[in-house]
Amino acid sequence: QVQLVESGGGLVQAGGSLRLSCAASGLTFSTYTMGWFRQAPGKERVFVATISWNDGYPTYADSVKGRFTISRDNAKNTVYLQMNSLKPDDTAVYTCAARRPPARWSNWGQGTQVTVSS
Repeated sequence: QVQLVESGGGLVQAGGSLRLSCAASGLTFSTYTMGWFRQAPGKERVFVATISWNDGYPTYADSVKGRFTISRDNAKNTVYLQMNSLKPDDTAVYTCAARRPPARWSNWGQGTQVTVSS
């Protein structure tokens, strides 16, 4: 059974930084593409960033490019999201996800709240 557990969320002032972590278990981590998604109040969940399983290639939503960095540590079965220059619009529940290509996103964490105050 795949489990994804996020941590690192919290309250931060605009311009500040946070680092989210997602610890995975129950899967061969190195064979899964990992991703971060977020859902703001009253809005749909949207893609934030992904990192590929084979070469670690990252992709980002335009809204976070240049501010967020996704990385992974296969030895620790963990994926990270470093978030810098945070804005109030980044306030959301951030959720970790995993998929084994070519499958779709089918494994999700419970989410961690990030709140950015102005």
